Amino acid sequence: MPSTESDSRPAPPETAARVTFPVRGMTCAACSSFVQSSLERAPGVRAATVNLMLHRATVLYDPATTGPPALVDLVNRTGYEAALPPARRTAVEEQAERDREEAAEYLDLRRRTLWSLAAATLAMTLSMPLMGHGPGGWLSAFHHALDAPFRAALPALYSVPAPVLRWVLAALTLAVMLFAGRRFYTKAWAAARHRTADMNTLIALGTGAAFAFSFAVTLAPGAFAGRGIAPDVYYEAVAFILALVLMGNTLEARAKRRTTSAIRALAALQPATARLVANGTEHEVPVDDLQPGDLIAVRPGERIPADGLIEEGVSAVDESLLTGEPMPLDKGPGAQVIGGSVNHHGLLRVRVTTLGAESVLDQVLRLLRDAQGEKAPVQRLADRISAIFVPVVALVALLTFAVWLAAGADFSRAFTYAVAVLIIACPCAMGLAVPTALMAATGRAARQGLLFRGGEALERLAAADTVAFDKTGTLTEGKPEVAAASPDWSEEDLRRVASLESASEHPLARAVVRYAESRGISAPAPECFTALPGLGAEGEAAGGEILVGRRQLLEDRGIACPAEPGAAAGHTIIHAAAGGRYAGWFAVADPPRPTARPAVEALRRLGMRVLMLTGDQPAAARAVAGQTGIEEVHAGLMPKDKLDLLRRLQAEGRVVAMAGDGINDAPSLAAADTGFALASGTDVAINAADVTLMRPDPRGVAEAITLARATMRVMRQNLFWAFIYNLIGIPLAAGVFAPALGWSLSPVFASAAMALSSVSVVTNSLRLARASTRS
Repeated sequence: MPSTESDSRPAPPETAARVTFPVRGMTCAACSSFVQSSLERAPGVRAATVNLMLHRATVLYDPATTGPPALVDLVNRTGYEAALPPARRTAVEEQAERDREEAAEYLDLRRRTLWSLAAATLAMTLSMPLMGHGPGGWLSAFHHALDAPFRAALPALYSVPAPVLRWVLAALTLAVMLFAGRRFYTKAWAAARHRTADMNTLIALGTGAAFAFSFAVTLAPGAFAGRGIAPDVYYEAVAFILALVLMGNTLEARAKRRTTSAIRALAALQPATARLVANGTEHEVPVDDLQPGDLIAVRPGERIPADGLIEEGVSAVDESLLTGEPMPLDKGPGAQVIGGSVNHHGLLRVRVTTLGAESVLDQVLRLLRDAQGEKAPVQRLADRISAIFVPVVALVALLTFAVWLAAGADFSRAFTYAVAVLIIACPCAMGLAVPTALMAATGRAARQGLLFRGGEALERLAAADTVAFDKTGTLTEGKPEVAAASPDWSEEDLRRVASLESASEHPLARAVVRYAESRGISAPAPECFTALPGLGAEGEAAGGEILVGRRQLLEDRGIACPAEPGAAAGHTIIHAAAGGRYAGWFAVADPPRPTARPAVEALRRLGMRVLMLTGDQPAAARAVAGQTGIEEVHAGLMPKDKLDLLRRLQAEGRVVAMAGDGINDAPSLAAADTGFALASGTDVAINAADVTLMRPDPRGVAEAITLARATMRVMRQNLFWAFIYNLIGIPLAAGVFAPALGWSLSPVFASAAMALSSVSVVTNSLRLARASTRS
């Protein structure tokens, strides 16, 4: 059916192409900002987005100027690892590989953390005798508390010469740096080669400076003592800093995996095998070997391997993980089933329709992953700060060292404060503040059958104060039936009208076709069909010109329509003309969905203004509005009228969400601040919308708004605490409060604080996975 999509938002140029590819090695917001800015500066690149959580880049580019190989090579030259996207892989396969990579990364981090913690504990033990050789080390507080027990437990250790202990500690710490901490130094070096800096730079500078100073003391302790500088070594601090940062990375990786649990749960729905029915027998085959048109058997309790139509059997099918519908749905011959859903109690035989990348499960996964990959506008501030954060912190550390020396502090104290500043500063928490919340929220939404197009849609929805509903198929069941019809319909005219309507996707058109079939009249395909959004349809059927739709459509063509029949009061009236003459009318009833009134009530509790915008006749619109509790009704609207009304509301300062399902709703869905489309609606409506409701339940609009508002609260909390952490932590580490209050922070405790800052942000975001969206 011909259709056009209207969208008020700027569309990419027709010559632009899009590619998404994995980028590995990014550890903080500064990393992703650098990769993104490098891509944006590349010739031929129109736009680029790099997602730290998903470790991938999406680039809009001019194929005449550049291409995926050049873009991947550019990222590799920046010091990070990128690869060309594999050809024709499904979202399920991509997610399975991503899960394997994340699991391997987590296990590697845990192994390095455990090894470095053990080495750091040993280093602290070996350093206990050395702490008495100077005015105090970074763990001197622990030394005073533990010195006596250590002397009693390990007297032999205190008899080992100090030079021997220093060399042993140097070797042990170097092993920690080369094995457990190698990733920090290699990434810092790669960043330095490209004249940028990130979190790894701060860790490498802090631990590298401490190790270099300690090694110099180990080589020539007398040279330092002769210049009045205490010959302290800080090996145990280097080991503990690396161990604690790695522990934070491990906890962060574990928590981040929980934010993507919804994607993994969806990917796990795909069965590995199917029971193929051929020549009257069943045999098990890999799902990848199935072809459209194959007949498969699904036994009770099994997952349906692929999308299809039931040919034999009756059962209840659980689609909750895909649609959020809590109750299993009764299905029989002719019903559509979704791959990944669970067959409850009946034996089914299903004819496969779609597979792989075209399946519902794969499209849902792709939509969810794309939504999680987009940045919310609120993240832009964090990105701008992250881009300059590391150089500023490095400068603050140098100033800290210089100011303390100028103030008369000894070298050891000034050096300790400077290193603490480098270690405590953390751009990671700022970089994770928004994407972790977005991933947790979109994952939670997917489990409830709500698919957001991205972070920008979620942020706009959180500000919504007005919701406009289409009537037919959105507030109503979308399964209208002809309640009354002209008594003088001729069989030939009815056949022609039904023939034209058989080419339409509109629920009212399907009601006319069912009415004709109930009278024993078949409806062959029309010779020509054109949808007239908001009016009806026209075309040719059985050699004659047919018009079907609103009174206005016929009257505009010079065809007079009779007065509305009394039997049609409160119903939708469809008029038809055949061969330029009036043919008859249908009175169609479409009852409201049982959940429509609770949805309107939930929106009112959220403080929303609720409207109905419909092209239907005023009487039918008022009847449905009365049953659903909507007080503000605008009926008889053309698509342009709906669009104009939405723009008037927006001009008044209203932030408008629009829910619909038809072709005539597409311009309004695109123009609204947030558009909702039912997955059972037309492709045009779904493509124009920002949120897709996988189950036909208008309560999903209220649930989405509740979740969006909760998500924005968590995002703002995360950003606030990330900024406050650095605002307080950096001065504390620099010793700003030491003269007046005696407050300071050793680099070891600074590293623990830095690690916990990221973990706390991710943990706060995870609350969204459990947040209630019922209002």
